[in-house]
Amino acid sequence: MLFVGIDLAAEARRTGVAVVREDGALSLEQVRVGGSDEDLVAAVEAADRTGVDVPLGWPAPFVDLVRAHAAGTLSAPASTDSAWRRDLAMRTTDREVHRRTGITPLSVSTDRIAYPALRWAGLEARLRERGIDVARDGSGVVFEVYPAAALHCWSLTHRGYKGAQNAPGRSALAAELVEKTPWLDWNGYRDLCVRDDNALDAVVAALITREAFLGSCEPPTDENREVARQEGWIWLPGTSPTPPTMR
Repeated sequence: MLFVGIDLAAEARRTGVAVVREDGALSLEQVRVGGSDEDLVAAVEAADRTGVDVPLGWPAPFVDLVRAHAAGTLSAPASTDSAWRRDLAMRTTDREVHRRTGITPLSVSTDRIAYPALRWAGLEARLRERGIDVARDGSGVVFEVYPAAALHCWSLTHRGYKGAQNAPGRSALAAELVEKTPWLDWNGYRDLCVRDDNALDAVVAALITREAFLGSCEPPTDENREVARQEGWIWLPGTSPTPPTMR
């Protein structure tokens, strides 16, 4: 089986892509930084499952507000305080991630993460036109993943490893991952992951994707399933990655 992880950036040159192959053993078949729209569509088509590190949708209340505001029919809120704005800024899954991990995901409504999210919206449409099930709740072939939160679940370094200035933290995290997943053949890609956090996050995204496929991640509850279909759902793994022999 092939599990693809995509650390999606707004620009192709900063997008990380990793391919994990499982055929009794587990190995990194490819890791690269740089992925055009065409590259990413082809990767999703070739994979059994793909994990994308980007919000797959926007908060439903935010979508409703933008629609009503555009039409000039927005009802005046009782208050525009922080609680009102928080409901517009955070998705249901964002709140669930915070509840479970204490980590607050970037807001796709109010932060720069919206730029790669807009790119994914276009890619989702292209994949859907090709007949690929890209349901945002993970019931199709795509999972929304969040490497920092997954690393926290695995009790690994999840902060201070991004950017050129944090190469030592990235090296330490790569070493932790090697220790945590001794059954994963890195196939010579560890150095690239130490050099570039986009590559490292793509590898983590692929590993989370495998966990989600194996049923080791927390799915939307019945109560949250409908909103997850619109907003997306971040798949958080258990306390440790699953070795191949435990399947």
